[in-house]
Amino acid sequence: MDDTAIDYAAVFQALPGMVALLTPELVYADANAEFLRMAGRTREQVVGRHLFDVFPDNPNNEGASGMRNLAASLTRVAATGERDAMALQRYDVEDSERPGEWEERYWSPINAPVLDAEGKVALLVHRVEEVTELIRARGGPTGGRARVLEAELYTRARELQEVNERLRLAHAREREVALALQKAMLPARRQVGRHHAAVRYRPAVGALNVCGDWYDIVDLVGGHRMAVAVGDVVGHGLEAAGVMGQLRSALSAASRVAVGPGEALNVLGRYAHVVDGAESATAVSTFIDFDHHTISYSSAGHPPPVLIRPEGGVEFLDQATDPPLDARPDPFPRPQAWTSYTEGATLVLYTDGLVERRGEDIDTGLARLADSLDRHRDEDPERLADHVLLELLPPGGATDDTALVIVRL
Repeated sequence: MDDTAIDYAAVFQALPGMVALLTPELVYADANAEFLRMAGRTREQVVGRHLFDVFPDNPNNEGASGMRNLAASLTRVAATGERDAMALQRYDVEDSERPGEWEERYWSPINAPVLDAEGKVALLVHRVEEVTELIRARGGPTGGRARVLEAELYTRARELQEVNERLRLAHAREREVALALQKAMLPARRQVGRHHAAVRYRPAVGALNVCGDWYDIVDLVGGHRMAVAVGDVVGHGLEAAGVMGQLRSALSAASRVAVGPGEALNVLGRYAHVVDGAESATAVSTFIDFDHHTISYSSAGHPPPVLIRPEGGVEFLDQATDPPLDARPDPFPRPQAWTSYTEGATLVLYTDGLVERRGEDIDTGLARLADSLDRHRDEDPERLADHVLLELLPPGGATDDTALVIVRL
């Protein structure tokens, strides 16, 4: 069935169970019929209003924390983009026909993010199941038993919040260490004669998605030549940073002795087979000969480099593409192609975080990159790099790492 034939609004309303949509600011955007029925609220009382305005905690119970716990969970989902299954919660519901009277109720909530085309959290899905009857069937939590159960739930909720906070701090520390390791391993910008290379690295937004991308710039022996490469390791954190360092170092060494980028990537592919965590890693390598004004290149599953012509127009170097580094069980020569350039041209290498967006075809991102590069082609490499990042990366940061190298030829 074609997606255009599906009435998603009707599907949402027909979903079994209680489901609501909230904005990252915790304002209700929608709620299905079952949610409104079980909550004892009309659509007008819910949609467009803040969480706490619709469902305040029971003012007659000093230990009531159900809504505060829900708000904390939703906020975590909005910040991390990760699903959160909450512990059992007590949340008393005010009788809509008898204001001031609250009924003891128990709920099992799950919260999940809805991401937009740029990978940012646009909405929060809140699905909740009432389990009051189940709780009562297991012992009838009334009187003293209800207070004991309430205290236990409150304690468990506090413990869960503390665990989540410790995990957040641990992830933040891992991100900090991984970024420091990344910075130490990646080279600074290079100057070969009067040819300048601008480099940029932008880590992904969030504590977990960092340190899979890398770049390398090598002065080649035997003439006025330079090797420029970028790569991408699947994974995140310290493990990805370690794999990235191994692959970058291996390609750097191979480039110094290889006759061309195809051979260098062939060597790197063999090495990737014995490196844990290098599965599906990609890389592209270019050899620049400044004396003969030529660029040879080879790609292992990576987006193509871009050559900006000084007179205008851009060319994607996509005539030597191959699968990722470890895709073949047996060694096989990598393809290699070359192109010529004129004085003042610019070579651009990048990783997929610059051009890929969730729910968007890669060709759209490549076209966006080509347009930005062509419009700013007369800028020096440093300013050109800044323009490209400003125009292509989302304002709040991307959900994937981005590496960018620009060389004025």
